[in-house]
Amino acid sequence: MQVMNEDLFSRTELLLGAEAMRRLKDARVIVFGIGGVGSWCAEALIRSGIGYLTIVDADRISASNVNRQLMADSENIGAVKTDEMKKRLLRINPEAVVNARNEVYTEETADCFNLRDYDCIIDCIDSLKDKITLILNATATDAVFLSSMGSALKTDPTKIRVAEFWKVRGCPLGSMLRKRIRQKGIMPSKDFLCVYDEEVLQNKGAAPDPELDPGLFKKAAINGTIAHITGIFGLTLAGLAINTLIS
Repeated sequence: MQVMNEDLFSRTELLLGAEAMRRLKDARVIVFGIGGVGSWCAEALIRSGIGYLTIVDADRISASNVNRQLMADSENIGAVKTDEMKKRLLRINPEAVVNARNEVYTEETADCFNLRDYDCIIDCIDSLKDKITLILNATATDAVFLSSMGSALKTDPTKIRVAEFWKVRGCPLGSMLRKRIRQKGIMPSKDFLCVYDEEVLQNKGAAPDPELDPGLFKKAAINGTIAHITGIFGLTLAGLAINTLIS
């Protein structure tokens, strides 16, 4: 049965109103990193009526992604993440414009991304160096910028918080980012909100074998993660983006 596009978002429009839905449909959003946090964020944005979404990630799906990444399952291991995520998002809303970029955001590739084209830029990058590059470049634009801090080594959803970057506490990634940025001597051009969690647990299990999961070779450190934490991080980022875009 053919479903009219307006029916897809009838419950959202009932809550937010027609003008808010128009703003979301016209908004241009980009999500860097569509792993455990970014995949949930991207899906929530599309399910909320965002009309233009760019997703950026250079990885392929590995077995270790299945426990927390929306596009990953036992049948598409080895597939390009952005391609699989795009298929999923367009099944949700075929009228959305989804641009899938199988790339890495780095100092070398930054010029290939015109960040000023976007109303909202969302950072779900793992790499410390690349995350800093995005923070500095994105905060120099007029776009809303939001960032995810570390979501590994956590199990308690009640400890997830939102704070301005310089006020994030108890998060090793946040602390390291601030230290590196100060060392770099170039400050972000504006304040921005982060999703973080003060909980830092220890891995209790044995480390996975990289030979069985080639994707692990790319990781500087392998830490345990669980879906409800990465999901809440991603959904919270999406919520912050939506509330800002309609305000």
